[in-house]
Amino acid sequence: MRRFTVAIDGPAAAGKGTIGRALAARFGFAHLDTGLLYRAVALKMLEAGGPLDAGHAARIARDLVPADIEALGLRRSEVTRESSRIAAIPKVRSALLDFQRSFSRRDGGAVLDGRDIATVIAPDAELKLYVTAEDDVRARRRLKELSNSGIHTTFGKVLADLRERDRRDQNRGLAALRRTDDAILLDTTELSIAQAVEEAAAAVNERFDAVR
Repeated sequence: MRRFTVAIDGPAAAGKGTIGRALAARFGFAHLDTGLLYRAVALKMLEAGGPLDAGHAARIARDLVPADIEALGLRRSEVTRESSRIAAIPKVRSALLDFQRSFSRRDGGAVLDGRDIATVIAPDAELKLYVTAEDDVRARRRLKELSNSGIHTTFGKVLADLRERDRRDQNRGLAALRRTDDAILLDTTELSIAQAVEEAAAAVNERFDAVR
């Protein structure tokens, strides 16, 4: 199969990871949740116990191995907060850029989800999706995810954390979160997982037919 890249961007807990994994499974594409790369760096930084140092974070980023993005603890709230800060460090983003771009153009098709896929990683992607949902809906989803992982917190705290992360992601000077003009908007506020996946899959089929 020829190369076909699906770039999925959007704020936290909007459903982009779930949609990305489902599309990859349905169409036989490789999948990369790019946020896990930054979470992996954040986890290693926290485990080291030192202050946030850009040079150290960049060195960790360069030395990441596939097993690092499968580590336990990547979804912890403190890792989430730290990963957003680390993602704003130019040296870290640079260290991870080549890997992500190479992944996006691999033979057989690829789905990448994150916050700068359509703008930085794969601006020439055949299909761009911007997945979003209302704040309270995203917070309830994240709270359920954390609870299922044995992490106990409150709705108010999760909502505040999401909004703070949105603020940082949308206003950082490098690779800020935004919807590109050619990205299809997919609002999952009132959609089930199955409905959201079907809408995204329809977009893949339509675009794939157009470029074939």
